[in-house]
Amino acid sequence: MPERIQVLRTEIAAAAASAGRSVSDITLLAVSKAQPAEAVRTACAAGLTDFGESYLNEALGKLAALEDLPLTWHFIGRLQANKTRPIAERFQWVHGVDRLHIAERLAQQRPVHAPALNICLQVNLAGESSKGGVSPAELPALAAAVAALSRLRLRGLMCIPPPQSDPAGQRAWFAQLRQLRDGLNAAGAALDTLSMGMSADFPNAIREGSTIVRIGTALFGARPPSA
Repeated sequence: MPERIQVLRTEIAAAAASAGRSVSDITLLAVSKAQPAEAVRTACAAGLTDFGESYLNEALGKLAALEDLPLTWHFIGRLQANKTRPIAERFQWVHGVDRLHIAERLAQQRPVHAPALNICLQVNLAGESSKGGVSPAELPALAAAVAALSRLRLRGLMCIPPPQSDPAGQRAWFAQLRQLRDGLNAAGAALDTLSMGMSADFPNAIREGSTIVRIGTALFGARPPSA
């Protein structure tokens, strides 16, 4: 795994340089869902600190097993209203918020002694029924409502665009999310985060402004078919 991490860091640095960006502005988020706690421990020993989980029950066991490590945990899966409390209590970031009701529950359930929960709104750029996400047209109203909630800090936007092998096509989706972020900021928001890019397309996401790339397969290898 250390070798894979080094390869990824080299590729991230090259993509950042090609866009005239600082590599320090880009976080490598290790998607550790379906991976054992020991794999996370190994990745941490190799220098990674940010990990993304999608399955709550699995994640909670992993958080408990690794509580001795200084890790930042991101919930990147679909959010269910009846499971928001442990997410609000145990995670530092949530990337998939697309409904005000979910955001309100996270705000109400975030412990008062904890820092504000970092939130990214998921945008469904292609209108795919199989994916979550707010539509671009509904994004401004949701962003304004979430930004007004206490105990939350609206940081930015997240997307999972349709699979695209063509680099220009990949960049077009990522550019659209960046433009939506820029539009919100022009209207008074203060968003600093674009969570976009995965194993197959992260260099082009970086070229379009990604600040968090979510890497699973390229880091840990292929997940089991059921994961």
